[in-house]
Amino acid sequence: MPVPVTRLSLVSHATTAAMRRARFNSDEPVDDPGLRQLGHVRLENRADTVLIAPERRTRMTAEGLGLHGPIAPELSDISYGTWAGSSMEDLPETTLASWLTDTSTTPPDGESIDDLFGRVGRWMSGVAADPRRICAVTHPSVIRAVVVRALDAPSSSFWRVDIPPLTTTTLHCRNGRWTLRTVAEKII
Repeated sequence: MPVPVTRLSLVSHATTAAMRRARFNSDEPVDDPGLRQLGHVRLENRADTVLIAPERRTRMTAEGLGLHGPIAPELSDISYGTWAGSSMEDLPETTLASWLTDTSTTPPDGESIDDLFGRVGRWMSGVAADPRRICAVTHPSVIRAVVVRALDAPSSSFWRVDIPPLTTTTLHCRNGRWTLRTVAEKII
């Protein structure tokens, strides 16, 4: 008898002005270059379910790719709290260094990398328990966390995974074990 499989395709949203300016994202739209890129790409979708993170940039990306589905708050970007909209240069050097090296560091009114791992891990457990094909339009931070969790890598490796805009990362899960298939493949 075949083992039920969850197939997960994660789509990283198109570019935003904050990404181009190395700022902490807030709930901003896809920028004009990102909209132009969306006009030139196609995504073959064979998913049973499409899930979309609630932020404007993910909703716009999904729409631009012709994907429709419910909003999934579990796929929200990491909360930067009061840092949202700030550049890295706006933060004291020691604060930034701590955040980039200690996954328990939390921005004021925000979420730590460890908090993100917990949220994403709970979501992964839920989708693994209901085998189907899922396409999720989300954020680089969420996709990084999925990759690190799937590999059972230490949380400190979070910053060593690069997820560019408009890429797909694919995984599958059998018997509760995730296997990474592709990382950050450009959508063409």
